[in-house]
Amino acid sequence: MGKWKSLSDQRKSRVRRALKKRANGRPRLSVFRSLKNIYVQVIDDDNGVTVASASTLEPELRKKIKNGGDKAAAAEIGKLIAERATKAGVETVIFDRGSYIYHGRVKALADAAREGGLQF
Repeated sequence: MGKWKSLSDQRKSRVRRALKKRANGRPRLSVFRSLKNIYVQVIDDDNGVTVASASTLEPELRKKIKNGGDKAAAAEIGKLIAERATKAGVETVIFDRGSYIYHGRVKALADAAREGGLQF
């Protein structure tokens, strides 16, 4: 990669910089989406550790969903990450949407995570 960042990387850096200012020690709920799948992690940036993770590639979830790249799959992942995070002792997080607009699959995942018990 050259010395210039892509617009996506610039947007991701801007979002992360703002999150670090507001985090106050809370773990970060980071979202990555591709055309076919969606991945989410709860990351403790203070210790550099991934506390919990979930994706549409997991075998038990593959049986429940038809397509890994739609809003229904994102909602299932949101419920699953909320369950795993609360089991790991995390109740409040800060939502890191990365370079993605808070719309569609990202919004569906966030809403399902909130319904599952995560606060952000």
